[in-house]
Amino acid sequence: MKLDFDPFGEARPAGTAHRLLDELREQCPAARSESRNGFWMLTRYEDIVAAYKDPEAHSSRAISVIDPNPAYQWIPVMLDPPEHTTWRRLLRPLFTPARAAAMEGAVRRQCVALIEGLLDGGSCDFVTDFARRFPTTVFLEFMGLPVERLEEFLEWEYAILHPPPDGGGRAEAMANVTVCFRELIAERRADPRDDIVSAAIAFEPDGRPVTDDELLQLCTLLFLAGLDTVAAQLSYAFWHLAGNGADRARIIAEPEIVPDAVEELLRAYSLVLPARKLTGDSDAHGCPMREGDMLMLPLMMANRDPRVFDDPETVDFDRPDNRHIAFGAGPHRCLGSHLARLEMRIALEEWHRRIPDYRVPDGARPMEHASLVLGLDTLPLAW
Repeated sequence: MKLDFDPFGEARPAGTAHRLLDELREQCPAARSESRNGFWMLTRYEDIVAAYKDPEAHSSRAISVIDPNPAYQWIPVMLDPPEHTTWRRLLRPLFTPARAAAMEGAVRRQCVALIEGLLDGGSCDFVTDFARRFPTTVFLEFMGLPVERLEEFLEWEYAILHPPPDGGGRAEAMANVTVCFRELIAERRADPRDDIVSAAIAFEPDGRPVTDDELLQLCTLLFLAGLDTVAAQLSYAFWHLAGNGADRARIIAEPEIVPDAVEELLRAYSLVLPARKLTGDSDAHGCPMREGDMLMLPLMMANRDPRVFDDPETVDFDRPDNRHIAFGAGPHRCLGSHLARLEMRIALEEWHRRIPDYRVPDGARPMEHASLVLGLDTLPLAW
């Protein structure tokens, strides 16, 4: 099937993209869009998971349909085995459940401070005032950067991930990030500390010393992926809860359900639109895909597939056997999933302890954008 589907179009009302992709999945198991550079798409859970588990046929050297020949190579997400396997083995000890748990006290303190700073105001834009600031604060501590530079990092992040149509400011912000991380790498080589950059400096991929360029590609990935994805996921979660009093009431009355709520919100509002580059010709449901073509594998299309999840458009905190792939599947499954879950759980717990009753004000219209990651541009809340 051919269609004019452009996931990177103009901003639209929140929730539009998920509904659009639900409709597309039920029309066909595979499709081609001629928008942007032209790309294929698989739409159903079984096919999407199988593609993620077959890196030999689906290369991660390009991960966005709008950039099929990238000049950069973020580590480890844009590496294929066996190089990816080497880096994954080195990085895994830095992203264990135990390491995430050790950060809980600091993450919770940062979360509480942000919420209490908003509490007396009676309203906020959740995206700009909380969802973007919270993971950025955690990221600065994780990387060993001073929290005093929060505003600076927020400006860079927004300019890179959400530039105007002409791209203005993106290149300058990316250059600033590069300079910042090169300085940080040099500082940690001279004076190692207890942070992820210092740990990575000791890596020996394939028995050789890690290079500064490799460290820079790793830091850039952590910066872009660790900030935008958590911010976007929090925004969709609170947009849902603001409009669904019964689900919000359960979180307040049964705080022990929060971990299950996090998993279900991750499933229902999955937001990453990754792609892979085909390494050979293939045929999927009658679609003649060729070597070098880009193939989009949207996580939300898999996680809202009624062939796998009963009543998938309904958020159900009691959903049994929630086999979602919000963090991907196969060898490239997200290393940061434990930290992301921790941040989401703490945000839900601490916000609802202090602001249990909130709403989107009448007349407000939360809007969403898309790039590699769906997300809300704005989410006005009042209490």
